[in-house]
Amino acid sequence: MEINEYLQRLKDEGNFRSIPLETKADVVDFSTNDYIGIAGDGELRERFFADPAARNLPMSSSASRLLASRQIDYFNLETFLRLLYKKYRGEDTAALMFNSGYHANTGLIGSLAADDTYIIADRLVHASIIDGIVLSRAPFARFRHNDYDHLEQLIERHKGERGRILVAVESVYSMDGDSADIDRLIDIRRRYPQVMLYVDEAHAFGVCGPRGLGLVAASQAPGEVDVVIGTFGKAAGSMGAFAITSDAVRQYLVNTSRPLIFSTALPPMQAAWTRFALSALLSAERRRAHLQWLAEKLNKVLRKYSAAPIAVSHIQPLIIGDSKRVVELSHKLLHIYGLKALPIRKPTVPAGTERLRISLSASLNGREIDELDRALADLLPVVNPDTKC
Repeated sequence: MEINEYLQRLKDEGNFRSIPLETKADVVDFSTNDYIGIAGDGELRERFFADPAARNLPMSSSASRLLASRQIDYFNLETFLRLLYKKYRGEDTAALMFNSGYHANTGLIGSLAADDTYIIADRLVHASIIDGIVLSRAPFARFRHNDYDHLEQLIERHKGERGRILVAVESVYSMDGDSADIDRLIDIRRRYPQVMLYVDEAHAFGVCGPRGLGLVAASQAPGEVDVVIGTFGKAAGSMGAFAITSDAVRQYLVNTSRPLIFSTALPPMQAAWTRFALSALLSAERRRAHLQWLAEKLNKVLRKYSAAPIAVSHIQPLIIGDSKRVVELSHKLLHIYGLKALPIRKPTVPAGTERLRISLSASLNGREIDELDRALADLLPVVNPDTKC
């Protein structure tokens, strides 16, 4: 299809995307992934830059990780992460940084899915996991969302075809905010020795589990999850990502992960800031408790307008089910009420589940949710008459 025809079709369907303008200071932002408020914490930034050594850190690595001359900032961060997770996983724990969650998922799955691997992924895993699967060229199947009986059926069906089955899930799903049953997945892994368990904790890291280390760290046997992915660009208020795994897998990735090998590494200053910000994140128990309170408050509001079940989470959807209507609702919330809640449409979510994705930050005080409630009460009967009210 010709480019202009494709763009016009997107516009006709209500699925055309554009990069939004900068959010004004007086707008309430329900679209940010700054769940704990670290990214917006100006006092924390001032403390970091008060150190002359931090101000003088290089702002470019100027090379890939395997070629960069300065490694100390990356090693410090990886060592810090290894020690944090070692408490839960055991002695054979290693950490490896990546430039982004996308780099991590495409790089790890592409490396781990060798010729003898079959991949089974939850139907709703992030696009970066799907792209990693596609790039790996390994055969794969997808199980119904959080349906572990279906997962076991697929394992039984394919376990004789390959030497390894890689099972990929998210611990907290980015568009619905619901969680995987990590203990159930560990039980499945125990029954099937050829299963390698891969858990993306991008939206759980910093928010869930002990000290915010995620749902795997809170599970019955964290060391039996083969790979944990976390990101720094959400609750940690920075950028980049990391993998927690065994030392052997780490060494394997250093030698095979193409996004790691062929990308310029993040700036040393970024790695140092991440290490600094993590100290604040780990001790942010009051912020995590406040975020949970906000989630419960929001859930009570959204249940008034939605017949679909909604998890009590820092991410909650309001399903509209139509691209044009959800775009109109988002536009009116912003321009009439000063509330930024962005529309999520296919292919990010399945057709018919178009929604507002409302994400919370501990920097909110709760009154913003009352404002959202009033705005939805005004707008939904007009924009989406089918909405439960």
